[in-house]
Amino acid sequence: MIVRHLALLCMFSALFSGEAMAARVKDVASIKGVRDNLLIGYGLVVGLKGTGDSGTDITSKSMVRLFEKMGIQTGATDFKSKNVAAVIATAKLPPFARAGTKMDITVSSIGDAASLEGGTLLVTPLRGGDQNVYAVAQGPVSLGGVTAGGGGGGGGAVSFPTTARVPNGAIIEKEIDSNFTQKKTFVLSLNSPDFTTASRLARQINTELGGKYAVARDSGTVDIISPFNYEGNGVELIAVIENLEITPDSKAKVVLNERTGTVVIGDNVRLDMVAISHGELQIEIGGGGGAGGGRGGAKEKVGLMQGASIRDIVKALNTLGVAPKDLTAIFQALRAAGALQADLEVL
Repeated sequence: MIVRHLALLCMFSALFSGEAMAARVKDVASIKGVRDNLLIGYGLVVGLKGTGDSGTDITSKSMVRLFEKMGIQTGATDFKSKNVAAVIATAKLPPFARAGTKMDITVSSIGDAASLEGGTLLVTPLRGGDQNVYAVAQGPVSLGGVTAGGGGGGGGAVSFPTTARVPNGAIIEKEIDSNFTQKKTFVLSLNSPDFTTASRLARQINTELGGKYAVARDSGTVDIISPFNYEGNGVELIAVIENLEITPDSKAKVVLNERTGTVVIGDNVRLDMVAISHGELQIEIGGGGGAGGGRGGAKEKVGLMQGASIRDIVKALNTLGVAPKDLTAIFQALRAAGALQADLEVL
Protein backbone atom coordinates (compact mmCIF):
# COMPACT_ATOMS: atom_id res chain seq x y z
CA MET A 1 0.00 0.00 0.00
CA ILE A 2 1.41 3.40 -0.97
CA VAL A 3 1.69 5.82 1.97
CA ARG A 4 -0.39 8.96 1.49
CA HIS A 5 1.35 12.32 1.97
CA LEU A 6 -1.20 14.97 2.90
CA ALA A 7 1.50 17.65 3.16
CA LEU A 8 2.43 17.04 -0.46
CA LEU A 9 -1.21 17.30 -1.51
CA CYS A 10 -1.63 20.62 0.33
CA MET A 11 1.56 22.03 -1.15
CA PHE A 12 0.57 21.28 -4.74
CA SER A 13 -2.99 22.47 -4.21
CA ALA A 14 -1.70 25.85 -3.04
CA LEU A 15 0.83 26.17 -5.83
CA PHE A 16 -1.46 25.35 -8.72
CA SER A 17 -4.80 26.69 -7.60
CA GLY A 18 -4.77 29.67 -9.94
CA GLU A 19 -3.42 31.14 -13.13
CA ALA A 20 -0.18 33.10 -13.46
CA MET A 21 -0.35 36.35 -11.51
CA ALA A 22 0.85 39.78 -12.59
CA ALA A 23 4.00 41.10 -10.94
CA ARG A 24 5.48 44.54 -10.54
CA VAL A 25 8.42 45.37 -12.78
CA LYS A 26 10.60 46.02 -9.71
CA ASP A 27 10.06 42.39 -8.66
CA VAL A 28 11.09 40.83 -11.98
CA ALA A 29 13.80 43.22 -13.21
CA SER A 30 16.55 45.52 -11.95
CA ILE A 31 18.11 48.76 -13.20
CA LYS A 32 21.58 48.23 -14.64
CA GLY A 33 24.14 49.93 -12.42
CA VAL A 34 21.86 50.13 -9.40
CA ARG A 35 23.34 47.42 -7.20
CA ASP A 36 25.33 46.71 -4.05
CA ASN A 37 29.12 46.83 -4.15
CA LEU A 38 31.11 44.29 -2.12
CA LEU A 39 33.72 45.53 0.35
CA ILE A 40 36.40 43.58 2.22
CA GLY A 41 39.05 44.33 4.81
CA TYR A 42 41.46 42.74 7.28
CA GLY A 43 41.31 43.61 10.96
CA LEU A 44 41.82 42.53 14.55
CA VAL A 45 39.26 41.72 17.23
CA VAL A 46 40.59 42.38 20.74
CA GLY A 47 39.24 41.94 24.25
CA LEU A 48 38.53 38.23 23.96
CA LYS A 49 38.48 36.06 27.08
CA GLY A 50 41.25 33.65 26.13
CA THR A 51 39.41 32.46 23.03
CA GLY A 52 41.54 34.21 20.42
CA ASP A 53 44.32 32.98 18.11
CA SER A 54 47.01 30.86 19.74
CA GLY A 55 49.93 32.96 18.52
CA THR A 56 49.44 32.56 14.78
CA ASP A 57 52.04 34.34 12.68
CA ILE A 58 49.69 36.76 10.93
CA THR A 59 48.05 37.87 14.18
CA SER A 60 51.42 38.31 15.90
CA LYS A 61 52.88 40.47 13.12
CA SER A 62 49.69 42.52 12.89
CA MET A 63 49.86 43.39 16.59
CA VAL A 64 53.54 44.40 16.34
CA ARG A 65 52.74 46.69 13.37
CA LEU A 66 49.77 48.15 15.27
CA PHE A 67 52.00 49.05 18.23
CA GLU A 68 54.56 50.64 15.92
CA LYS A 69 51.91 52.82 14.23
CA MET A 70 50.79 53.96 17.68
CA GLY A 71 54.38 54.96 18.51
CA ILE A 72 55.00 52.06 20.89
CA GLN A 73 58.40 50.47 20.24
CA THR A 74 58.32 47.09 21.93
CA GLY A 75 61.44 45.72 20.28
CA ALA A 76 59.61 42.42 19.91
CA THR A 77 59.35 40.58 16.61
CA ASP A 78 56.19 38.75 17.59
CA PHE A 79 53.29 39.06 19.99
CA LYS A 80 51.38 36.25 21.65
CA SER A 81 47.99 36.69 23.25
CA LYS A 82 44.85 34.59 23.14
CA ASN A 83 42.79 37.70 23.67
CA VAL A 84 43.26 38.76 20.01
CA ALA A 85 41.91 37.25 16.79
CA ALA A 86 42.62 38.09 13.14
CA VAL A 87 39.43 38.52 11.10
CA ILE A 88 38.19 39.31 7.62
CA ALA A 89 35.51 42.02 7.58
CA THR A 90 32.95 42.10 4.75
CA ALA A 91 30.12 44.48 3.89
CA LYS A 92 27.81 45.53 1.07
CA LEU A 93 27.93 49.17 0.00
CA PRO A 94 24.33 50.08 -0.97
CA PRO A 95 23.68 51.96 -4.22
CA PHE A 96 23.66 55.74 -3.84
CA ALA A 97 25.09 55.49 -0.31
CA ARG A 98 26.39 58.81 0.95
CA ALA A 99 29.45 59.62 3.04
CA GLY A 100 28.70 59.45 6.75
CA THR A 101 26.05 56.75 6.41
CA LYS A 102 26.50 53.73 8.68
CA MET A 103 26.10 50.10 7.64
CA ASP A 104 26.39 46.64 9.20
CA ILE A 105 29.42 44.45 8.65
CA THR A 106 30.32 40.79 9.18
CA VAL A 107 33.60 39.62 10.72
CA SER A 108 34.94 36.07 10.37
CA SER A 109 37.97 34.57 12.09
CA ILE A 110 40.85 33.46 9.85
CA GLY A 111 43.01 31.92 12.58
CA ASP A 112 42.33 29.25 15.18
CA ALA A 113 40.27 31.44 17.53
CA ALA A 114 37.59 29.53 19.40
CA SER A 115 35.14 32.41 19.74
CA LEU A 116 34.78 36.13 19.01
CA GLU A 117 32.34 36.65 21.88
CA GLY A 118 32.88 39.86 23.83
CA GLY A 119 35.45 41.23 21.38
CA THR A 120 35.83 44.64 19.78
CA LEU A 121 36.87 45.18 16.18
CA LEU A 122 39.68 47.73 15.81
CA VAL A 123 39.71 50.32 13.01
CA THR A 124 39.49 48.37 9.75
CA PRO A 125 39.53 49.95 6.26
CA LEU A 126 37.07 48.33 3.84
CA ARG A 127 38.11 48.29 0.18
CA GLY A 128 36.26 47.71 -3.06
CA GLY A 129 37.39 45.78 -6.10
CA ASP A 130 39.35 48.84 -7.29
CA GLN A 131 41.36 48.78 -4.02
CA ASN A 132 39.97 52.16 -2.91
CA VAL A 133 38.81 52.53 0.69
CA TYR A 134 35.05 53.17 0.75
CA ALA A 135 34.33 52.64 4.45
CA VAL A 136 36.02 52.28 7.82
CA ALA A 137 34.76 49.82 10.43
CA GLN A 138 35.12 49.58 14.20
CA GLY A 139 33.00 48.50 17.14
CA PRO A 140 31.88 45.69 19.48
CA VAL A 141 31.00 42.43 17.77
CA SER A 142 27.69 40.65 18.32
CA LEU A 143 27.39 36.89 17.89
CA GLY A 144 23.64 36.29 18.09
CA GLY A 145 22.37 32.97 16.73
CA VAL A 146 21.89 31.36 20.16
CA THR A 147 20.68 27.77 20.06
CA ALA A 148 19.33 25.58 22.84
CA GLY A 149 21.32 22.91 24.60
CA GLY A 150 24.51 24.80 25.26
CA GLY A 151 25.78 22.58 28.02
CA GLY A 152 25.74 22.38 31.76
CA GLY A 153 24.88 25.97 32.67
CA GLY A 154 21.45 25.78 31.12
CA GLY A 155 22.28 28.65 28.74
CA GLY A 156 22.34 28.56 24.97
CA ALA A 157 25.29 27.89 22.71
CA VAL A 158 26.23 30.00 19.72
CA SER A 159 26.00 28.09 16.44
CA PHE A 160 29.08 29.69 14.84
CA PRO A 161 31.08 31.66 17.45
CA THR A 162 33.83 32.49 14.96
CA THR A 163 31.54 34.64 12.80
CA ALA A 164 29.88 37.78 14.15
CA ARG A 165 28.17 41.01 13.16
CA VAL A 166 29.01 44.61 13.99
CA PRO A 167 25.69 46.50 13.75
CA ASN A 168 26.22 49.95 12.22
CA GLY A 169 29.90 49.17 12.56
CA ALA A 170 31.12 50.87 9.37
CA ILE A 171 30.97 54.49 8.29
CA ILE A 172 30.99 55.22 4.56
CA GLU A 173 33.90 57.50 3.67
CA LYS A 174 33.82 57.51 -0.14
CA GLU A 175 30.80 57.74 -2.42
CA ILE A 176 30.45 56.03 -5.78
CA ASP A 177 29.98 58.69 -8.44
CA SER A 178 26.48 58.61 -9.92
CA ASN A 179 24.47 61.20 -11.80
CA PHE A 180 21.29 59.17 -11.92
CA THR A 181 18.89 62.08 -12.19
CA GLN A 182 20.47 63.38 -15.40
CA LYS A 183 20.66 60.03 -17.19
CA LYS A 184 18.86 59.92 -20.53
CA THR A 185 19.01 56.15 -21.08
CA PHE A 186 18.34 53.24 -18.76
CA VAL A 187 18.72 49.47 -19.03
CA LEU A 188 16.36 47.00 -17.36
CA SER A 189 17.79 43.53 -16.70
CA LEU A 190 15.29 40.70 -16.18
CA ASN A 191 15.99 38.46 -13.19
CA SER A 192 14.88 35.44 -15.25
CA PRO A 193 15.61 36.10 -18.95
CA ASP A 194 12.73 35.24 -21.25
CA PHE A 195 11.93 36.62 -24.72
CA THR A 196 8.18 36.74 -24.12
CA THR A 197 8.56 38.56 -20.81
CA ALA A 198 11.02 41.05 -22.30
CA SER A 199 8.65 41.79 -25.18
CA ARG A 200 5.69 42.24 -22.83
CA LEU A 201 7.73 44.55 -20.62
CA ALA A 202 8.76 46.79 -23.54
CA ARG A 203 5.14 47.01 -24.78
CA GLN A 204 3.84 47.84 -21.32
CA ILE A 205 6.39 50.63 -20.85
CA ASN A 206 5.62 52.10 -24.28
CA THR A 207 1.89 52.02 -23.54
CA GLU A 208 2.40 53.79 -20.22
CA LEU A 209 4.75 56.45 -21.63
CA GLY A 210 2.72 56.93 -24.81
CA GLY A 211 5.46 56.37 -27.37
CA LYS A 212 8.32 54.19 -28.61
CA TYR A 213 10.66 54.62 -25.64
CA ALA A 214 11.47 50.98 -24.75
CA VAL A 215 12.98 48.23 -26.91
CA ALA A 216 13.66 44.61 -25.93
CA ARG A 217 17.30 44.09 -26.91
CA ASP A 218 17.34 40.38 -26.03
CA SER A 219 15.68 37.92 -23.66
CA GLY A 220 17.11 39.59 -20.57
CA THR A 221 17.50 43.27 -21.50
CA VAL A 222 15.14 46.16 -22.19
CA ASP A 223 16.61 49.53 -23.26
CA ILE A 224 14.73 52.69 -22.27
CA ILE A 225 15.13 56.24 -23.57
CA SER A 226 13.90 58.97 -21.26
CA PRO A 227 10.93 60.90 -22.70
CA PHE A 228 11.28 64.65 -23.04
CA ASN A 229 8.94 65.35 -20.13
CA TYR A 230 11.11 63.19 -17.84
CA GLU A 231 14.50 64.64 -18.78
CA GLY A 232 16.39 65.61 -15.65
CA ASN A 233 14.00 63.53 -13.54
CA GLY A 234 15.20 59.95 -13.90
CA VAL A 235 14.02 59.04 -10.40
CA GLU A 236 10.39 59.83 -11.26
CA LEU A 237 10.63 57.91 -14.55
CA ILE A 238 11.97 54.77 -12.88
CA ALA A 239 9.37 55.08 -10.11
CA VAL A 240 6.65 54.97 -12.76
CA ILE A 241 8.20 52.05 -14.66
CA GLU A 242 9.03 49.83 -11.68
CA ASN A 243 5.43 49.94 -10.44
CA LEU A 244 3.95 48.79 -13.74
CA GLU A 245 2.52 45.26 -13.69
CA ILE A 246 3.28 42.53 -16.22
CA THR A 247 2.66 38.80 -16.34
CA PRO A 248 6.04 37.06 -16.54
CA ASP A 249 6.30 34.05 -18.82
CA SER A 250 8.54 31.04 -18.29
CA LYS A 251 9.47 27.70 -19.82
CA ALA A 252 7.79 24.56 -18.60
CA LYS A 253 10.12 23.09 -16.02
CA VAL A 254 10.32 20.38 -13.37
CA VAL A 255 12.94 20.69 -10.61
CA LEU A 256 13.82 17.61 -8.55
CA ASN A 257 15.96 17.49 -5.41
CA GLU A 258 16.95 13.87 -4.88
CA ARG A 259 18.52 14.56 -1.46
CA THR A 260 15.42 16.06 0.11
CA GLY A 261 12.72 14.56 -2.09
CA THR A 262 11.46 18.03 -3.04
CA VAL A 263 9.68 18.34 -6.38
CA VAL A 264 8.77 21.72 -7.93
CA ILE A 265 6.67 21.61 -11.09
CA GLY A 266 5.87 24.49 -13.43
CA ASP A 267 2.27 25.10 -14.44
CA ASN A 268 2.89 24.64 -18.19
CA VAL A 269 4.17 21.06 -17.98
CA ARG A 270 2.42 18.69 -20.43
CA LEU A 271 2.66 14.94 -21.08
CA ASP A 272 2.43 12.96 -24.32
CA MET A 273 0.96 9.47 -24.68
CA VAL A 274 2.86 7.12 -22.38
CA ALA A 275 2.45 4.23 -19.95
CA ILE A 276 4.62 3.78 -16.86
CA SER A 277 4.81 1.05 -14.26
CA HIS A 278 6.49 2.10 -11.00
CA GLY A 279 6.31 -0.27 -8.04
CA GLU A 280 2.66 -0.58 -7.10
CA LEU A 281 1.72 2.32 -9.36
CA GLN A 282 0.71 2.21 -13.01
CA ILE A 283 0.26 5.39 -15.05
CA GLU A 284 -1.41 5.47 -18.46
CA ILE A 285 -1.64 8.67 -20.52
CA GLY A 286 -3.46 8.31 -23.82
CA GLY A 287 -6.47 9.24 -25.87
CA GLY A 288 -9.17 7.70 -23.77
CA GLY A 289 -11.04 8.75 -20.67
CA GLY A 290 -10.45 11.46 -18.14
CA ALA A 291 -8.25 11.54 -15.10
CA GLY A 292 -9.02 8.99 -12.47
CA GLY A 293 -7.61 6.34 -10.19
CA GLY A 294 -8.35 2.72 -9.60
CA ARG A 295 -6.97 -0.71 -8.90
CA GLY A 296 -5.96 -3.29 -11.42
CA GLY A 297 -4.64 -6.49 -9.85
CA ALA A 298 -1.91 -5.57 -7.35
CA LYS A 299 -1.21 -2.22 -8.98
CA GLU A 300 -2.87 1.13 -8.34
CA LYS A 301 -3.73 2.76 -11.67
CA VAL A 302 -4.16 6.31 -12.82
CA GLY A 303 -5.41 7.24 -16.30
CA LEU A 304 -4.96 10.66 -17.90
CA MET A 305 -5.84 12.11 -21.29
CA GLN A 306 -3.01 12.99 -23.68
CA GLY A 307 -1.81 16.56 -23.08
CA ALA A 308 -2.99 16.51 -19.47
CA SER A 309 -2.03 19.59 -17.46
CA ILE A 310 0.01 19.60 -14.28
CA ARG A 311 -3.14 20.08 -12.22
CA ASP A 312 -4.54 16.82 -13.60
CA ILE A 313 -1.24 15.02 -13.01
CA VAL A 314 -0.79 16.21 -9.42
CA LYS A 315 -4.43 15.59 -8.52
CA ALA A 316 -4.33 12.04 -9.84
CA LEU A 317 -0.96 11.15 -8.30
CA ASN A 318 -1.92 12.55 -4.91
CA THR A 319 -5.15 10.59 -5.01
CA LEU A 320 -2.89 7.54 -4.88
CA GLY A 321 -0.61 9.07 -2.21
CA VAL A 322 2.55 9.14 -4.34
CA ALA A 323 5.59 10.10 -2.24
CA PRO A 324 8.12 12.75 -3.38
CA LYS A 325 10.80 10.14 -4.05
CA ASP A 326 8.36 8.29 -6.33
CA LEU A 327 7.56 11.54 -8.16
CA THR A 328 11.28 12.02 -8.77
CA ALA A 329 11.65 8.58 -10.32
CA ILE A 330 8.48 9.00 -12.38
CA PHE A 331 9.42 12.35 -13.90
CA GLN A 332 12.95 11.16 -14.68
CA ALA A 333 11.46 8.21 -16.56
CA LEU A 334 8.97 10.44 -18.39
CA ARG A 335 11.75 12.75 -19.52
CA ALA A 336 13.91 9.85 -20.68
CA ALA A 337 10.99 8.51 -22.73
CA GLY A 338 10.43 11.91 -24.35
CA ALA A 339 6.90 12.14 -22.99
CA LEU A 340 7.54 15.03 -20.60
CA GLN A 341 7.20 18.36 -22.43
CA ALA A 342 9.33 20.38 -20.04
CA ASP A 343 12.90 20.95 -18.94
CA LEU A 344 13.99 18.62 -16.14
CA GLU A 345 16.55 19.84 -13.60
CA VAL A 346 17.92 17.52 -10.93
CA LEU A 347 19.61 19.23 -7.98
